Amino acid sequence: MRRAAGADGGRGRGKVRPAGTLLPLRVSYEAGLTGVLCPGCLSGARPCRFAPVKTIKGSAAMIKIAPSILAADFANLERDIQKVRSADYLHVDVMDGLFVPNISIGLPVVQSIRAVTDMPLDVHLMIDRPVRYAERFCRAGADIVTVHVEADSEENTRRALEIIRAQGKRAGVVLKPGTPAEGVLPFLEECSMVLVMTVEPGFGGQKFMEDMMPKLRAIRGWIDERGLDCELEVDGGIDPVTCKTVTASGANVLVAGSSVYKAADIPGRIQELRG
Repeated sequence: MRRAAGADGGRGRGKVRPAGTLLPLRVSYEAGLTGVLCPGCLSGARPCRFAPVKTIKGSAAMIKIAPSILAADFANLERDIQKVRSADYLHVDVMDGLFVPNISIGLPVVQSIRAVTDMPLDVHLMIDRPVRYAERFCRAGADIVTVHVEADSEENTRRALEIIRAQGKRAGVVLKPGTPAEGVLPFLEECSMVLVMTVEPGFGGQKFMEDMMPKLRAIRGWIDERGLDCELEVDGGIDPVTCKTVTASGANVLVAGSSVYKAADIPGRIQELRG
């Protein structure tokens, strides 16, 4: 369920929410399903800051920008988060070195980010078997959590989405470039977001893959045909040129790392990407 940001647009440091206490993780193996069972998992969840808003169809949707902190200066992360406070979401890439060939950040950093910004945190889990950690990232402060369809079985992926929604957060799935658009179909009705990768996940600064546009158009068509309240996000090689290509193909949330953080005028670049 999408919730509206506060009067300040959900940006800046006016009302900072402290991160929730992370409880010990217990993993249960029942009927072959790996489930996350944290004490009190269905109570005391931090309210999500999104209110129900119907998605405007296709490229006419309001374009949202989600700067990726993967391109930020990690020695000055709070400073760099404040530089992009005019954006809509803050995109956080979590990599485990197993599902993708790189390691980035984990729960403690997400918890620390939550303490210094009230921007919605869009957490992209590039990790193996995300069902094991989905709840803990929600409790650390994520507002949106997306998991890869390639990272686990269909059953466990569906369970991860259920866990995220049970925490009052927005759940979504991600497709690698090699995964066809049909990979979203088993989960589409359960998603508040679908993320299509236009680079291979794992590293920033890669070249945009324009051949992913038919996939975007197909998914946008399914979302619109079914009247779903689901955003279509794209990540990889987004700049002032490619942003026009992806929005014309139906994307309404654009993840941009290097293009934003290397700009001389960061707020100006964010506005430029919005079109």
